[in-house]
This record gives sequence, structure tokens and C-alpha cells, in this order.
Amino acid sequence: MSIHREGYKIIGIASLLFGVTNIISFSFLSGVLPWVAAVIFIITFLLLIFTVSFFRIPERKFTIADDKIICPADGKVVAIEEMHDGEYFHDRRIQVSIFMSPANIHVNLNPVSGTVKYSHYHHGRYLVAWHPKSSLENERHSVVIENEKGAILVKQIAGAMAKRICNYATVGQQVIQDSELGFIKFGSRVDVLLPLSAAVEVRLNQSVKCGVTILASF
Repeated sequence: MSIHREGYKIIGIASLLFGVTNIISFSFLSGVLPWVAAVIFIITFLLLIFTVSFFRIPERKFTIADDKIICPADGKVVAIEEMHDGEYFHDRRIQVSIFMSPANIHVNLNPVSGTVKYSHYHHGRYLVAWHPKSSLENERHSVVIENEKGAILVKQIAGAMAKRICNYATVGQQVIQDSELGFIKFGSRVDVLLPLSAAVEVRLNQSVKCGVTILASF
């Protein structure tokens, strides 16, 4: 297991706050209210562990297959539906949505290899990630990757807690399946827009792993 680079600064600040808080707590409270100092230590320690675990990157054996679309995010499948895409394709698409809780891994990976044809950040609201309108109204970053099999759109969506989307895709870039697409800090949602001809291989409420679980086939 390793720590994602997006977490270095936050973990550093959290560690500093943990140290300062407990130095002050034990200096002033350990003699008169030791149980309060102990409670403060436990709470701040658990918060520090949570912060570190949020940015963890576990070792995984990735799924590599040219004719497969791999899940770009850890989490639970919360929607599989046909919809009209008005952002890029302007036609009917199959949308598969993955909700990431704060306990999930939050790195996002490229589901296919290909050329980045579109990469655009949208300002927006911060509705809860499972809200039906979050795909259209929340802060989000959309990326289209195209190869000889077809084109898909991956949409990173901010939520009520997640208010920082990191995206590494640039137009014209050649990306490799399961390489890093970006990172969403503190829980959110990722939508994948597939061609109608794609065969979806996940089901509603299924837990999926980024880079491992097959989302669909071309």
C-alpha cells in the first residue's frame, strides 16, 4: 500500500494539528482532567488515521483488455440507465454511476486506452452525490476517451463533502487503461457514459473496484 500524492499536504497538516492539539491538551489537562486529555487523544488519533486511510492506494492486479471498459472508481453502482447526453455526444447513451463513500479508494483510473478528445471542468452546486440532478448541476469534470472500439465519457462529480476534483487529462493525450485519470477528495460519484451498443457487465448495488471490475464490453 502507498499514499497518493494528493494526500501529502493534507496528511502533513493533519499530523501537525494532531501533535499541537495533544501537546496542549496533555500540558494543561493531564494533571486535572486526565480523562478529557485521553478522549481528545483518541478522537484526534482516529481522525488522523481516517485522513491517512482516505489517501491510501492498495496494491492491485489490474484488469487489462482492449474490448473491455474497466471501472474507473471504487464504490457501489447506484444507476444504470439510458439517457440523452447534451454535453458532448448529443445522442442517447447508457449511463453507469458509481457512488464513492468516504471509506472507498478515491483515485480514478482511465477505463480504456485511447486519445483524450475532450476534457472540461464545470462549476456547479454541491448536492449530495446520489441526488438525480448531481450529474448535471454539481461541480464536475468530464473527459472523453476514444479508441478504435468507440468513445466513452467519464464524469467526476463533486458532492456535499467532496469539493475538490483533481483531473490529469489533457486534450490530445494518449492514455493507457488503468492509468490515473484523477482524484476526488472526500467522497463523491463517477458517471460513465457508454455507447448503446455496449454490454453492461455490472448490476445495481454491486460493489466495484477501480482498475479491476469490468464495467462493460464494447
